[in-house]
Amino acid sequence: MTNYQFKFHPYQRPFKHPLSTSHGQWTVREGIILSLSDEIGNIGWGEIAPIPWFGSETLEQAFNFCEQLPQEITTEEIFAIPAELPCCQFGFESAWELVMGKGLSTKDFEPSKQHYSYLLPSYDAAKQSWEAPWNQGYRSFKWKIGIAPIEDEVKIVQELVEAIPASGQLRLDANGGLTKQEAEQWLMVCDTIGAVEFIEQPLPPEQFDVMLEMSHNYSTAIALDESVATLDQLEQCYQRGWRGIFVIKAAIAGSRKRLRQFCDTYPIDTVFSSALETTIGQQAVLQLAAELSDFKRAVGFGVNHWFNEGLRDG
Repeated sequence: MTNYQFKFHPYQRPFKHPLSTSHGQWTVREGIILSLSDEIGNIGWGEIAPIPWFGSETLEQAFNFCEQLPQEITTEEIFAIPAELPCCQFGFESAWELVMGKGLSTKDFEPSKQHYSYLLPSYDAAKQSWEAPWNQGYRSFKWKIGIAPIEDEVKIVQELVEAIPASGQLRLDANGGLTKQEAEQWLMVCDTIGAVEFIEQPLPPEQFDVMLEMSHNYSTAIALDESVATLDQLEQCYQRGWRGIFVIKAAIAGSRKRLRQFCDTYPIDTVFSSALETTIGQQAVLQLAAELSDFKRAVGFGVNHWFNEGLRDG
């Protein structure tokens, strides 16, 4: 039985500007960086990046779990982390794969900017913010809705669609913050415009049946995000009939091993997306994206411009 030396420390990663979503404003991304090392000096790094309002454990729960672990842990202990700690599962399994030499080299899975979806700023600022990333090679853009009055947001989307060249794509993300009436209004607008790739999580997860029905009634695609935040939820939505787009935030979904098994078994339409983790977590997710998807849809990793450089110890 192999033992691994285990170390961890919390971090804080400030946003340059608060990120506004229907859940509120986010000013600092907090998480945990961990390392595992074997007896011959191989080191693997992992990241625990909770988003509790998505259904993951809290940072406090993750920290308490790490704090009660011994300084040496085994493979068996890593794969026995409970499903109630999905971010811990992901972080430890990521580090274990690296220390075991199972990780891919960066060259094997690093997509180009045209395969990243760039997260635009909220409100009117979006209209002035797409051109610079377009010139850098981005062709997919994402914008948060459900923050301002719908009439104002619809007008901005119409202006964005007119401004962005036809070879570009726009995604709208509601973070579950719309009413049924607003969601239907957005879907009708997008059907008319015909240039929106999909609306992400228009309604809260508990309104799955309504979103399932909407997915059959409009030509604009709907993608599930908060509804499929964890592997248990992902499996449940598939079993309940969802055959649309699944946005997978692997860093909060849970076990890498179990995610591979699910994606190998069921041919789902995936968009691998950032949980606003650091480079350590991003690389671990992009490895999975390279294994489990063909990048026919841009991955949701055009987000690093939202952060100041560097980390602070928590």
